[in-house]
Amino acid sequence: MPPREARARTAFEAIGTRWEIDTPEPLTPAVLAAVHERIGRFDQDWSRFRADSWVSEVARSGAGTYALPADAGPLLDVYDVAARCTDGAVSPLVGHALEDLGYDATYSLRPRRDAAGALLTRPAPDWGSVVRAPGQVTLGGPALLDVGAAGKGYLVDLVAEVLTAHGVREHVVDAGGDLRASVPEPLVVALEDPRDTGRALGTVRVATGAVCGSATNRRAWAPDAHHVVDARTGLPTRDVLAAWAFAPTALVADMAATALFFAEPDLVASRFGVRYVVLRADGSARWSLDLDGEVLAR
Repeated sequence: MPPREARARTAFEAIGTRWEIDTPEPLTPAVLAAVHERIGRFDQDWSRFRADSWVSEVARSGAGTYALPADAGPLLDVYDVAARCTDGAVSPLVGHALEDLGYDATYSLRPRRDAAGALLTRPAPDWGSVVRAPGQVTLGGPALLDVGAAGKGYLVDLVAEVLTAHGVREHVVDAGGDLRASVPEPLVVALEDPRDTGRALGTVRVATGAVCGSATNRRAWAPDAHHVVDARTGLPTRDVLAAWAFAPTALVADMAATALFFAEPDLVASRFGVRYVVLRADGSARWSLDLDGEVLAR
């Protein structure tokens, strides 16, 4: 996010990423405390890296019916949409597959491999078989949830809601590149080229709404191991290098950006109501014709 004149920036680390909140005036201690409280409450529920989280408790307990965290509805709803439009490739049940790849609670970053050196992972349970009712979920077997495909975007929205509730209506919330803006003049946001991080693949303009992206060079710890995993196989995807989605909320943009790795971009756009940019592994790029920006494909 580029610097802007006569604005205040609050920066901190939380949930393993850098946050920047850009506002007309510095945040008061009360507002900042409310922001940190909201982030902490979300982490307490959804982090699979914390032994005391709701997610970890469910993983230890196995099959059964569980009361959901209060904010679970919108988050799991977008997973339902993503699972349908990607034929099950996107699922919040990929936690064990990510652990097999070395992205575990201890950050071992040591993938399981067979004698020939090939990755050993397990497909995720079928998200379509999970029974959800208002306020609860029923799992048919052991499962480790990981909401990384949309959780950070959702938390950006929740932090933006905290700011608005405290009267900070003009703001930009940026959590490791997942960005939501509510400002009078558009920001110009660069789309980092994963093949050359010193180069922008393009730029977009955002004044009200969100832009979120995902790339296989981020959270990659081996030549064949990264965080964008196909739930049907448990293996990292190879066809797409990076994807960005632009939507009214960061929750939708974040989830759509992940779905773009596995489904036809125009299908994702129609299901989620987003605009997009996709960079494929062969170097080709696709983007929405009504994109408010430009793509410098090569």
